[in-house]
Amino acid sequence: MGKSIVFTVTTDLNHDQRMQRIAGTLANAGFSVTLVGRELPQSLPLKPANFKQHRISCIFLKGPLFYLEYNLRLIFWFLFQKFDIYGTVDADTALAGIITNFWRRKPLVFDAHELFPEMPEVTHRTWVKKVWAWLEEKAFQRSDVAYTVSGSLVHYFQKKYRAPVHLIRNMPFRKPFTPSAPPSTPYYIYQGALNVGRGLENAIAAMASVPAQLMICGDGPLADVLRQQVQDAGLQNKIIFKGNVAPDELSTLTASAYAGLMLLDNQGLSYYYSLANKFFDYVQAGIPQICVPFPEYQRLNEEHEVAVLTNNTVEEVRNALLMLLNEQQTYTRLTQNTLKAREQWNWEQEGPRLVQLYNSL
Repeated sequence: MGKSIVFTVTTDLNHDQRMQRIAGTLANAGFSVTLVGRELPQSLPLKPANFKQHRISCIFLKGPLFYLEYNLRLIFWFLFQKFDIYGTVDADTALAGIITNFWRRKPLVFDAHELFPEMPEVTHRTWVKKVWAWLEEKAFQRSDVAYTVSGSLVHYFQKKYRAPVHLIRNMPFRKPFTPSAPPSTPYYIYQGALNVGRGLENAIAAMASVPAQLMICGDGPLADVLRQQVQDAGLQNKIIFKGNVAPDELSTLTASAYAGLMLLDNQGLSYYYSLANKFFDYVQAGIPQICVPFPEYQRLNEEHEVAVLTNNTVEEVRNALLMLLNEQQTYTRLTQNTLKAREQWNWEQEGPRLVQLYNSL
């Protein structure tokens, strides 16, 4: 057995496809991998995997006390667990990683999946932003290897912290493509967390005059607000809330969708420089998408035109939704382009670079 690696996240492991993919790939490469996440009251039993999984239950479920409690519980757990490599994922587990690295003297890897100080929930809260910025800075300073998910973030982090940062994009595994019969009523799909700045309010409002449905797969802080918006607008027959969906079922739902939604508000550099996994998930499913014209998405769409790029306003989103329904020539072209892009944008192409990074430690 190769070196042991532990990854720490604050997500529910069953729904964290990115970390499941990373942990599984490194386990297949010969590493002994442990993935540590949180256990929520509604968490389902962990699914079998080729790596170890451990969940931590907290008294506090959100806010500063949750993050503090979770990191303290991680540090205490590390007192009785030894690993060759400590993988800290994002600033929200950085405190535990930094402290453990200080006294264990083992390599620390920082996976900067998000630009935490620039997230919409943080960017206008001065003191909260300072705390996350301090943790992020210390994580970069202490790490032996750092990587992130987009070229824009690589440039940002390298310029700010004057340290090398590697690019490991968040791409799905390549899946066999089998065209599915379209449902009787076409539906657009959104997959991901129901958080501030994801464009969901505008998408729901835009659907009022679009002859299709919108399926929302995910959960989060905005769930109740969005359900109330749907009820107030009388759109219960057009907007379908699926909640958190298991990865296999999500793949099936996405492949049967008419198109995907990849909308964000420009509420901080974390979103503006992002490269969300759902962009690639839609491509791998062989469906076009409606996407914001932020730098990474523009760059990829120039390489393979798979999306209608539109600003996140109700009117522009509505126009894009209608265009895909009414202009079949455009829809067909974008669909055909996804079939070409999926051969390049997949984890089989990206994963070996991850393995190479960890082999260098």
